[in-house]
Amino acid sequence: MLRFAAIGLDHRHIYDLTEGLIAAGAVCAGYCPETSDPRVLAGFRKRFPDVPARPRASLLEDPSIALIVIAAVPRDRAALSIAAMRAGKHVLCDKPGVTDAAQLAAVERAVAETGRFWSVCFSERFIKPSVRRAWQMVRDGAIGDVVQTLGLGPHRLNRALRPDWFFDAPAYGGILNDIGSHQIDQFLAFAGAEDATITAATIGHFGTAPAGFQDFAELSLQTPAVRGYARIDWFTADGLASWGDGRLFVLGTRGTIEVRKNLDLAGWEGGDHLFVVDQQGTRHIACADEAVTYFADILADVRDGVARVVGQRHIFTVCRLALQAQAQAVRFVAERPA
Repeated sequence: MLRFAAIGLDHRHIYDLTEGLIAAGAVCAGYCPETSDPRVLAGFRKRFPDVPARPRASLLEDPSIALIVIAAVPRDRAALSIAAMRAGKHVLCDKPGVTDAAQLAAVERAVAETGRFWSVCFSERFIKPSVRRAWQMVRDGAIGDVVQTLGLGPHRLNRALRPDWFFDAPAYGGILNDIGSHQIDQFLAFAGAEDATITAATIGHFGTAPAGFQDFAELSLQTPAVRGYARIDWFTADGLASWGDGRLFVLGTRGTIEVRKNLDLAGWEGGDHLFVVDQQGTRHIACADEAVTYFADILADVRDGVARVVGQRHIFTVCRLALQAQAQAVRFVAERPA
């Protein structure tokens, strides 16, 4: 049975990564208790009481451990990933995997030199049943050729739960590098493209979080055949029954698909809904009960030592484009009446 370990317990996404791998049949051989947020560590211990705490070096040196999962402070993820790969482990990292171009280049070198794969979990596509179903429909030609994608990625700030590093741009890499990476991953997937061009990017600060925190962004990108637009923000109101009303719209030459990832406002109960319009009519597809094989597929890749479920080139490309978008973004400052 495949064994993995968790290090970098700084973001709550470590719960989803660990839970998903265990549910897929892997054994968590231990976790490193080093953290910048004791609340995340306490939550991990509560969810996985039978998993032992072990020093980081012990986990990296253990030859029985094949995979390391990482949800550290984003600026630290590259160094931890490289250490894990040089210790002979494959890596599954929370997004964003890197926070600057030098880190990405170092990770690419480590992959080439060690033969280990480095994957980043873009969860809004990889583990959302509705997005996976929509992607399969598009690949099957259900709405013809894709013309444009439009992604909406609102998030709830939950300021009281956020550690200091969350508001430090060098620590998290900026809003487009962070949650914008989801939108770039989805665009490439639905466009069926290996690369894209960033045509416009904007970041801004509108809310009451610390001055300078990037709480709003827009992104436009394209391939020679497909255009994309995304809006991401930290303004989900407390009254919404989800952390965000995430949506994805895919326009095709013979129809459209709308994905409502987390909820359908005043409509169908629960999340993971598809609304399809094609030559035959309009229909709703409930996807919440559909199986998600992402974590099982990752384990199969670890066993075989090859990145198939998500190609290594795709992971690198998403990271590079997210860094480019962040670097070239124009900062928008709202001028409000006195």
